[in-house]
Amino acid sequence: MPPDSSSSAPATRFRWVICGLLFLATVINYLDRSVLGVLAGTLQKEIGWTDTQYGDINAAFQLAYALGFVVLGWLVDRTGTRVGYAVSLIFWSVAAAAHALARNAFGFGVARFFLGLGEAGNFPAAIKAVAEWFPRKERAFATGIFISGTTVGAVLAPLLVPWITLRWGWQAAFTITGIAGLAWVALWWPLYRRPQEHPRVNAAELAHIESDQDETTGRVKWGALVPHRQTWAIALVKFLTDPIWWFYLFWAGKFLHDKFGVDLKHIGVPLVCIYLLADAGSIAGGWLSSSLIKRGWTVNAARKAAMLACAIGVLPVVYVPITSSQWTAVLLIGLAAACHQGFAANVFTLASDMFPRRAVGSVVGLSGMAGALGGFLFQMGVGRVKDLTGSYLVPFVIAGTIYLVAVLAMHLLCPKGERVMSD
Repeated sequence: MPPDSSSSAPATRFRWVICGLLFLATVINYLDRSVLGVLAGTLQKEIGWTDTQYGDINAAFQLAYALGFVVLGWLVDRTGTRVGYAVSLIFWSVAAAAHALARNAFGFGVARFFLGLGEAGNFPAAIKAVAEWFPRKERAFATGIFISGTTVGAVLAPLLVPWITLRWGWQAAFTITGIAGLAWVALWWPLYRRPQEHPRVNAAELAHIESDQDETTGRVKWGALVPHRQTWAIALVKFLTDPIWWFYLFWAGKFLHDKFGVDLKHIGVPLVCIYLLADAGSIAGGWLSSSLIKRGWTVNAARKAAMLACAIGVLPVVYVPITSSQWTAVLLIGLAAACHQGFAANVFTLASDMFPRRAVGSVVGLSGMAGALGGFLFQMGVGRVKDLTGSYLVPFVIAGTIYLVAVLAMHLLCPKGERVMSD
């Protein structure tokens, strides 16, 4: 049924319902991936895996996540947003629930691999949905809304998972979060259509959505990006720094359990503090570079100065494995996570500074795959180093210093932040 053609009717606002669905899917995405990190200490006792095996379980997720950028990105483009997103959610929700059937490290690794493969579809599908449903002037805001679901999901996990586990067992934590994704599909399927085909979108809202159809469209293939050093700069920085965020996501709870004996009843508040600080860091990092630009700095200098400030702010995290205070460790990890998010915000913005809009999605996809591959290698290394040394010192030293290396690499490859390709 076509949209209401009545010219006198006020514009509907159904696009924000779609945005709400994207936000909810992203919450579930991060909730599902965070369950294992919250339960790591408990499961290690019950299943009996080594730190090396736990690292390999997380590495399986990261490897599949990297592959998923290609597989699910292709699927979403080939089948459309409605089908592609639904397939992605069903796939990762079943994989999330399947963790409950695992009885050894190998079983968790298999479930984790398929979870990563499915979860990689969330961001390509959500970004495509925003492009279909919002004009350019609203896309940044809509994207910001759904991306905020990452923090909400990461905060909900340490609040909900211990509560569920202490009442019904760890299997229930995986099963219930998996069911949440299937419930989302039950909302998505009847509600999502392209706006041109949606019965709840009238002519006025459709005209608003299509108000800038003359923009340059079309996705740039990855092969066209390879010759540019700007592409390699963004990919290298993500390869170096994304693994640190995954390290905090998968290992922070286990570190607090190993170092300070924080049990399942008390793990929630420390992890929530870490992710709330991370959320604040994302805002602060973007504000800093924007503030410098307003003061007359060049865009290139402002972005890199903000990245350098974040890189310096991360340094104290090297003290975490040798501190005797649990809350000192929590606050230092939180500060590092905040600086990571501020750093990442400026890396993404640099991508939009150096590439035209039609290429940014491909640059982000390519660099996201590079970051996931870096995470795959780092996760394998963390577990082995922990088993070999009995300490978290090496990974935290790397986590504290790698951002300075990344800033230097960015500046050497792109000293002026030159823009490439044409609009």
